[in-house]
Amino acid sequence: MPARSVLTVVVPCFNESAGLLDFHERLSAVMSAIGESWDVLYVNDGSRDRTLPLIEALTVRDPHAGLLNLSRNFGKEIALTAGLDHASATGAVIVIDADLQDPPEVIPSLVAQWRQGFEMVYAQRAARSGDSWTKRTTAHGFYLLMQRLGGRVLLPRDTGDFRLIGRRALDALLQLREHHRFMKGLFAWVGFPSVAVSYDRAARTAGESSWNYWSLWNLAIEGITAFTVVPLKIATYAGLLVALFALLFGGQLVIRTMMFGNHVPGYPSLMAVVLFLGGVQLMTLGVIGEYLGRIFNETKHRPLYLVERYSAAGLLERYGAAGPPQPNAGQEV
Repeated sequence: MPARSVLTVVVPCFNESAGLLDFHERLSAVMSAIGESWDVLYVNDGSRDRTLPLIEALTVRDPHAGLLNLSRNFGKEIALTAGLDHASATGAVIVIDADLQDPPEVIPSLVAQWRQGFEMVYAQRAARSGDSWTKRTTAHGFYLLMQRLGGRVLLPRDTGDFRLIGRRALDALLQLREHHRFMKGLFAWVGFPSVAVSYDRAARTAGESSWNYWSLWNLAIEGITAFTVVPLKIATYAGLLVALFALLFGGQLVIRTMMFGNHVPGYPSLMAVVLFLGGVQLMTLGVIGEYLGRIFNETKHRPLYLVERYSAAGLLERYGAAGPPQPNAGQEV
């Protein structure tokens, strides 16, 4: 195996062929100027376009580039975990997306803070070019909600996956193996000395984002249920309030009947009460079901992902175009 690098850049990729070559060119220029040995690991998460052939071509022509090809699409959170599992850096790992919304030119600032002794250096968005008002507003609301609900885990606002992780923090992070993964929360959970680096997030240069509002909504649900049981408490308190309301309502009916006689209640008011109680019950069952489903998935103990092919940076330079043997093909992790 080639010598391990000080810095490894992990890049999860799903249908990124439109801008992958431009990204690699900018990343190479930035990393070469830092002055530390480095490599980049591209994690192909079941892309349906030409992303995989492009990464294979990069590994042939650039000894810094490596490939981790998953057996199918597992989702970004799992793909990022796979990349961190296979990162060989002795110093730190840098996580960045390939869409160039997170500029590689910010990486030297992250490395500078790491050299000052910080184990977690996260890039915090000062501006979000290319995002709609709705997306900016909902993102701000989500981070605000997570800061209120997170308890002892403080999720930094306006912060994505773009960050540098020191080796100590990475080794701690790799011990967390839950299937329902909200990586932003896991980054915050491990702690260690952390600092923010402010930057302006650019608009996407090529291709289309695979994150629609439905995907972002599901990611928000993952984040909330992974780090707090507040929804369960809300369901309990809602049940108590409805029970108290029903008790007071029933009491006033009894008193009114004793004082004024029994008047036939109206159908609309009856239906309103029935639908309200039914809605509260279904909502409570839904909250319980979300947590129960996550428990069910964890008890199956399936591997987080399967590796179809793994070529570390520099292997093709050493073994030639045929590459080394593939002992990790079909590996369960």
